[in-house]
Amino acid sequence: MIRFGPAGNSQAFYDEGHKHTYEAPLWLYEQGLNAFEYSFGRGVKLREDTAAKIRGQAEKYGVAVSVHAPYYINLANSDPEKFGKNLSYFRESTVAAGFLGAERIVFHPGSCAKMDRRVAFENVCENLKKILSILRSEGYDNFIYCAETMGKLGQIADLDEVGIMAQLDDCIYPAIDFGHLNARTLGGIQTKEDYAAVLESLKNSAGEEKTHKMHVHFSHIQYTDKGEKMHLTFEDNTWGPFFEPLAELLKADLKMEPVIICESSGTQAKDAVEMKRMYEEASYESKHH
Repeated sequence: MIRFGPAGNSQAFYDEGHKHTYEAPLWLYEQGLNAFEYSFGRGVKLREDTAAKIRGQAEKYGVAVSVHAPYYINLANSDPEKFGKNLSYFRESTVAAGFLGAERIVFHPGSCAKMDRRVAFENVCENLKKILSILRSEGYDNFIYCAETMGKLGQIADLDEVGIMAQLDDCIYPAIDFGHLNARTLGGIQTKEDYAAVLESLKNSAGEEKTHKMHVHFSHIQYTDKGEKMHLTFEDNTWGPFFEPLAELLKADLKMEPVIICESSGTQAKDAVEMKRMYEEASYESKHH
């Protein structure tokens, strides 16, 4: 099943008088959405009893929860102290994901800083393998870790790097942020062919199964010559990327069952509903035209 939902709670959720995330699953269900991403971007600060309430509601209304690990993970750093911190961010995110009933944990792999990119990426791969091995030894072996494509040119995780990371372990899946990819290629995702090339590249690297069930982040993003600048909403007609061509591709390939999370700025639920509508209205025949 393909799933659509927002990252975090929209402005509309609060404008309608809601205060607590455990109210979100019903609110999303009523709009026809069935996914929700809980962000630990600024750190994991969720109490187990609160998580249990969210989980209960999510299970009741068929909403699949994923989590986003802290933004300050940087696996490119080879410093042992930094490794310890990265390990604890992964561990805390995994424990909290368990409380929420979430299977997927999205993470930002890291940044080159002043390092040679090749060395930085080797560090990312080594550190990632070590962290997952430690978590497995501690009994956390039923989670999927989604390596996210990043939007700034200085960050690790372009499309090829995410494909390589997905080969490191069965539990690493690609998290393709099409807004980020479009930003780091300075507007390289315009047509259905552009989207198809991304999916084809992923199938060749991450494999068909992981591509079919990949995690997707989607939003329109303004960018500069260094990549991502800021998240926009679907009101934007300039920057993109635009979802319709991708909707047609997903509809044409019945094996594609990604989780699609909208990261629009403040209108993420409304825009997720819009993506679902585009998907439902896309033609099955599109691949034959």
